[in-house]
Amino acid sequence: ERLRGYYADQGLSGPTFDAVAAAASGDEHSLLDFDRRLKALAEFAGLPEAPALAAANKRIRNILRKSEDAIPETVSVSLLQEDAERRLAIEVDSAIHETQDGLAERDYVAVLRRLSALREPVDAFFDKVMVMAEDPALRRNRLALLKRLADRFSAVAAVEHLSNA
Repeated sequence: ERLRGYYADQGLSGPTFDAVAAAASGDEHSLLDFDRRLKALAEFAGLPEAPALAAANKRIRNILRKSEDAIPETVSVSLLQEDAERRLAIEVDSAIHETQDGLAERDYVAVLRRLSALREPVDAFFDKVMVMAEDPALRRNRLALLKRLADRFSAVAAVEHLSNA
């Protein structure tokens, strides 16, 4: 609570603090790493893409939490049927690849900036693809795609907390 108060005095919102704390819970992050994550998330929150991506992450987390399906670790390219899901799969793969070094170097600003470019393909996916398809293989594959996306965001912070701000 003292740390929360310290950051509140610096103008950082409670939801921003909660997003980093949720991602760091159980991990042994240093205070310096926590501070880097918090400041990167505060910068991300100021981007025009942030509200939509925070809401999408909240939606994804809710879908994943409610799913009774066993979610595969990988996405099967052969099961991608819709243009929007194929595009999102390509964009997520690219973003994961391009953010590896940033995560290793703890450059969370660069990671979140790269992930912010996913707003349009994420929006298109939710507009055009029914995640909970009747076909179990399609449904699990779509869930795996969404999990990959959400996991990359949560490697920095639980950005879905920003949708409560």
